[in-house]
Amino acid sequence: MSEVIGWIEEDIPDQTGKVAIVTGGNSGIGFETARVLAMRGVHVVLAARNSIKGNEAIEKIQSEHPSAHIETMPLDLADLSTIIDFSEQFIQQGRPLDFLINNAGIMGPLQGTTVDGFELQFGINHLGHFALTGLLMGKLLQSRSARIVNVSSNAHRQGRLNFYDLQSTHRYGRMRAYAQSKLANLVFTAELDRRLRRANKNHVLSVAAHPGMAHSNLVKFNTDSYMERAGKIIWEKTFPYTGQSAADGALPTLRAATDPRAEGNDYFGPSKFLQCRGPAIKVQAKKDAHDVHDGRALWEQSIELTGVDFSSIA
Repeated sequence: MSEVIGWIEEDIPDQTGKVAIVTGGNSGIGFETARVLAMRGVHVVLAARNSIKGNEAIEKIQSEHPSAHIETMPLDLADLSTIIDFSEQFIQQGRPLDFLINNAGIMGPLQGTTVDGFELQFGINHLGHFALTGLLMGKLLQSRSARIVNVSSNAHRQGRLNFYDLQSTHRYGRMRAYAQSKLANLVFTAELDRRLRRANKNHVLSVAAHPGMAHSNLVKFNTDSYMERAGKIIWEKTFPYTGQSAADGALPTLRAATDPRAEGNDYFGPSKFLQCRGPAIKVQAKKDAHDVHDGRALWEQSIELTGVDFSSIA
């Protein structure tokens, strides 16, 4: 498992008996993550906004792997009330939780807000997962060895946390807001790791991954726009040479979740062509992702916005 070669699906150890929640597990990279975890013996909960698509994903996985233990539960990361309901329902079932894969996300929508009034991308990509993680932290702490995997993006390198306008109220740019939300994923990962270490909860790891340029439902183009039509053509022409399948795009997430050598705040991504494709290796986030002051500020503002306080590791 040399870092020169990178991590491939065959490197994933057996995970029989463990339980995972995968947000956005009904399609794309989340689906491939759920599929492989189920193949390795994990009981997978697909946390999906659309129950029909969730059930279709289950049928597809079980048609290939009839022994897979997989189910779906409704979760809408754009609505704090459903995040609370999901968490309470999961906790009431009394089952353990070994992996929380915070995978779901959106990219570049027109300006809008969640049910609770948060800017869509910051609300879904960061705040929704922040709240979900906090509400399930008690279950994760009960595991002998747990992982929280936050799925970010290379776009975080263009991101900046604007603490005076986290909701992009005064200035909204579709990709600017996306990059900010993806940087927030990594700042949250680092801050959660620091807090887990201070609380001596070393059996729970906070780690991150990015899929590179992978085929998924995340990439959509507004064909009414000339610039986006041009972007779509460029994407389609270059993708065969720079991109990879959703299955390969899931490898960094799977390594973050299952590599026994992983450490807190590790970040995994593809190994080839500017981290666009290839087997998963440990990569470096930009320096801002590790800023202690930004970590504390984002944590405090996220608690204020969501009302979720992570009291179990306070």
